[in-house]
Amino acid sequence: MQKNIKNVSETEQVLEIILSPEEFGAEYKQELGEAKRSVQIKGFRKGHAPESLIKKLAGPSIETTIAEKMASKYFGEIADAENIKPASRAQIIDFSFSPDQLTIQLSYEIHPEFELKDFSDYTFTKAHYTITDEDVDREIKLVLKSHGTLISVDEAASSTDTVIGDVVRLNEAGEPDEDQKTENHHFTLEYLPEENPFRKALTGKKAGEVVEVENEQQDADAKNSRFRVAISEIKRLELPELTDELVKEITGERFESVADFTADVRIQLEQHFTMKSEEEFIESISAKLIEENPVPAPKSMIESFSNMLVENAKRQFGGSFPKELDEKQFHIAMRPNAEKHAQWLLISQKIAELNKLEVSDDDIKAFAEKESGKNESMTVEDLLNTYMSAEFRDYITDTILKEKIYDIIKSKVTITEEEKPLPVQKG
Repeated sequence: MQKNIKNVSETEQVLEIILSPEEFGAEYKQELGEAKRSVQIKGFRKGHAPESLIKKLAGPSIETTIAEKMASKYFGEIADAENIKPASRAQIIDFSFSPDQLTIQLSYEIHPEFELKDFSDYTFTKAHYTITDEDVDREIKLVLKSHGTLISVDEAASSTDTVIGDVVRLNEAGEPDEDQKTENHHFTLEYLPEENPFRKALTGKKAGEVVEVENEQQDADAKNSRFRVAISEIKRLELPELTDELVKEITGERFESVADFTADVRIQLEQHFTMKSEEEFIESISAKLIEENPVPAPKSMIESFSNMLVENAKRQFGGSFPKELDEKQFHIAMRPNAEKHAQWLLISQKIAELNKLEVSDDDIKAFAEKESGKNESMTVEDLLNTYMSAEFRDYITDTILKEKIYDIIKSKVTITEEEKPLPVQKG
């Protein structure tokens, strides 16, 4: 066997494999024999057609089959010998067959070779979100909202009220177009963006007032639209008093007192924002290392991440995109993000390689012990059996390896903490 490797780019190679009759002849004779036994040719009994005629009729198909078999047989062997790290399946782009020689050309993508810059002098700031009593109260109010009651008020609308009124579009002359009228439209002001013209115009108004709203178009060629809103009612959400009885109701009796419920809300906030801080920290690390190591990513790897991002978005829409959203355009829009995912994967793999990181059975057992502490319904043995199964082992191994990679990075960089207030959530 002879082989020639050509670098097409940093992430693409073409491999030429040249085989002698001794290396492909046995496979060829076997395929030819099977064709002779199975091909039915008019004028000959099945299995008795001349070999020359079989070669003429089935030869091209046999040669293609042999090329595919030999490519599959020898590519892995060559990749191991030459330390090739394929990033995609090898595809036959051309082959030539003769009794004396089989030449196959394979195209495939590879993980690029690159030097990882030293990152030991990098400094990262990690947010430490402080939970105040006001944050806890605000979170409790969000819970109580689902148990609140809308009541009518004879007051000016606040930015958290609901304004009800008849809305009609005005024509260019400023006259109402009765064909474009909506009665009893509900404007929930707190869910509208602060710059929304309806929110700005209706805040501070009372029932009985008539307000004209101009909705400016972003497109310079489009005309602005004007509306008239006749306000009929202002409604305000009245929250129930938080009592022990209400706590039992809204938590399914998981908690029996206001104090216990309040303490749990604080714990949940702390856990959520600890995780958020860690995610932001990891994101800042990956962004910095990608910026300092702009490694070229294989197209197939980018495509794989792009597909993953599109499928994740579909799930958020309930399984499929709405008709007005062009999936092809969304795919294109996701490509820069997918490329960063691919680059970070390559950089992570390089860190693992340089530090000889591996995941052992003991690592998986330790991970199961740690996770069992978070879920009382699962024993260490149950989790370990799950993690060791063929279905989950690769995923768990990848998860543990990522933790090891992040631990290596954290051990080498400088980390400072910054106290941060919780971002105020609307609604």
